[in-house]
Amino acid sequence: MLTIARPLYSITRAGLAGIMLVMALTACGSGKWGFPYRPDLQQGNWITAQQVAQLQPGMTREQVRYILGTPTLQNVFRDDRWDYPYYSKPGYGETELRQFTVWFEGDTLVRWAGDDVPDRQPFEKSDTGMDEKVK
Repeated sequence: MLTIARPLYSITRAGLAGIMLVMALTACGSGKWGFPYRPDLQQGNWITAQQVAQLQPGMTREQVRYILGTPTLQNVFRDDRWDYPYYSKPGYGETELRQFTVWFEGDTLVRWAGDDVPDRQPFEKSDTGMDEKVK
């Protein structure tokens, strides 16, 4: 009886170890944590709708820099235009490219244009879980 139990125990132990190994390896390949690791890549200025709403014609360059931040691109030959590009390439997902530009005459802001801008910062959750207050 003892000689039959020992091989059965060894087979069961080896089978359980194999199942655990397969489960561990399949967990590594699912979702964002797959192999090979691909880091998220973000470059440029993240501009929100709140920042754009603060812009007003006639603002100085320093006021615009305070609201939007230092521009990523400043053309040496055309100093009347500041460009704020944003590029995001997640390790696993769709690439996002946005462009926002402001124009000056002299030292004053005359106009701005660009792609649709988000309502939130990248670190903020899109859904807070809070119900909106009824007015």
